[in-house]
Amino acid sequence: MKQFHVVALLALAFSVTNVLAQSYPSKPIRFIIPFPPGGGTTMVAHLIGPKLSEIWGQPVVVENRPGGNTVIGHEALLRLPPDGHAIVMSTSAFVLNSLFLRLPYDSVKDFAPVTTLYNSEQVLTITPSLPANNLKELIALAKSHPGAFHYATVSAGGTTHLASELLNMMAGINTQQVNYKGAGPALTDQMGGHVQLAFTAPAAALSYIKSGKLRAIAISGEKRTPALSEVPTFAEAGLPGFEATLWFGVQVHGGTPKAIINRLSADLARVITLPDIGEKMLNEATDPYVMTPEKFAARIQADAVTYARVIKTANIKFE
Repeated sequence: MKQFHVVALLALAFSVTNVLAQSYPSKPIRFIIPFPPGGGTTMVAHLIGPKLSEIWGQPVVVENRPGGNTVIGHEALLRLPPDGHAIVMSTSAFVLNSLFLRLPYDSVKDFAPVTTLYNSEQVLTITPSLPANNLKELIALAKSHPGAFHYATVSAGGTTHLASELLNMMAGINTQQVNYKGAGPALTDQMGGHVQLAFTAPAAALSYIKSGKLRAIAISGEKRTPALSEVPTFAEAGLPGFEATLWFGVQVHGGTPKAIINRLSADLARVITLPDIGEKMLNEATDPYVMTPEKFAARIQADAVTYARVIKTANIKFE
């Protein structure tokens, strides 16, 4: 009899969960963007929002909540009910925050990964005056001049900093950081030869690469970027295992029912891979990129391990 009750309770729970998923969403969806308006994440949210509204029959309200290196936006999500009617755009910064900052939440327990939406690769560029035409030549040159070359970053402890130190670690070279307040000044100094190397988003460096003011050596990711089809991946260039791709994805409150998470994941994946959406994103040098909730969670965990190793080896401090 006891076993019968257990089975009955499980069946009831399953039934309730299915009803929740089928009736979801029952009100407008708040799409929290933890960045100021005008950036790429806001653009993507406004791009896919109308498509999601068509599927759900509910409006998608994009809400910018910038500050605290994305912490403020993520904390805002946790103040709302765990029913899937509020979602947040997370980026690779979400992982870095857990390693550098004292957070008002538990990055693992308080959030549930839904799906990645897109990737933004990082391209390694050098000053054209350097006598190196590919990654192997650059590494050989840096090894013959230890400590002589400098790389530009836009924040200590940020993704460009970690990518540069990961290159140092994997290639066995010693290049030095010079930190800038923004990508503009960093690229200007690099073109002037004041710093020799930099990791940056392809969209930011594209015009300088095409005009010959910067030389692209390699790009992160598993495949080449259409906007820079002539630039090899790090694996193709001779450094397999190098990974500096920035991901952008959606998370929900950790208490959200699994059925709703799965529904969200499927619908977001369906929209982000629509041909017209994909074309617009490729024009911005970003690639639509979807993962299941389980694979997204595994990616977050793997990044935390990789970043922690780089941070320890390079003795990086957050500023």
